[in-house]
Amino acid sequence: MTQTTRAWLLSDAPQTRRQARLGALYQGWLTFRANRLAMVGLAILVLLVLVAAFAPWIAPQNPYAQNLAERLRPPSAQHWLGTDALGRDILSRLIHGSRVTLFIVGTVALIAPVIGLFVGTVAGFAGGWVDQVLMRITDIFLAFPKLILALAFVAALGPSIGNAVLALALTSWPPYARLARAETLTIRNADYIAAARLQGAGPLRLLVGHVWPLCVSSLIVRVALDMAGIILSAAGLGFLGLGAQPPMPEWGAMISDGRSYILDFWWVAAMPGMAIFVVSLAFNLLGDGLRDVLDPKGARE
Repeated sequence: MTQTTRAWLLSDAPQTRRQARLGALYQGWLTFRANRLAMVGLAILVLLVLVAAFAPWIAPQNPYAQNLAERLRPPSAQHWLGTDALGRDILSRLIHGSRVTLFIVGTVALIAPVIGLFVGTVAGFAGGWVDQVLMRITDIFLAFPKLILALAFVAALGPSIGNAVLALALTSWPPYARLARAETLTIRNADYIAAARLQGAGPLRLLVGHVWPLCVSSLIVRVALDMAGIILSAAGLGFLGLGAQPPMPEWGAMISDGRSYILDFWWVAAMPGMAIFVVSLAFNLLGDGLRDVLDPKGARE
């Protein structure tokens, strides 16, 4: 980037709305880049996305191919992470399993915050009996541990990856609703809201055009920090046989398959467990960096 472009982005007096937006994005990137751990988390997640996108080409073997003659082989030059009880290459299954993990995390991250944003902002903006009804429904969901409630939903709907995603989304939205309501309560009586109302803006326009944009940044940070919990919940459902069904290479199911061999053939369960740990840590590091960018008041010195 040339010095002229950098100076244009960092200008204290932007001349256009486009310059102001690009300048804010660039300053946010500089803040994020200064956090080395956040950059490490971003690098790991970018690598995960690339691995998932090119899984059929970079996986050394077929993740579904069974070879009982090669069962429970330790890590070696032929099988870098060893093989499982059916002789399947663990590395290949981890690579293809990254697609399942990203699908679950991405879908839940798209559904749950949207539901929470809608419920929370409507409750906070409308107030009165609407607020009471919506928040009591939220309290009912919060009264149950998320994983236990997800287990109940999946047990009722039937074990499958689609039902697991739906169950996780239905049990993950209440914290976002609480956060969105708190943000809405602080801004619903602001002067610019009153000015927009005097100009004829209706409740829907006020919510979409003025309230939602101010709540999004807080939700983004919360979503990034919650991704690790979503991964662990998805792995828990897979471990119990209520998520992705065999022979799909889901990381939680792989740990379940290896739990019987944990003492003698540790790599069968340890490798998918390590993958879950690394990805969860990456999301936590990324969320910490996003908090510094999007929530300057909570940034660390």
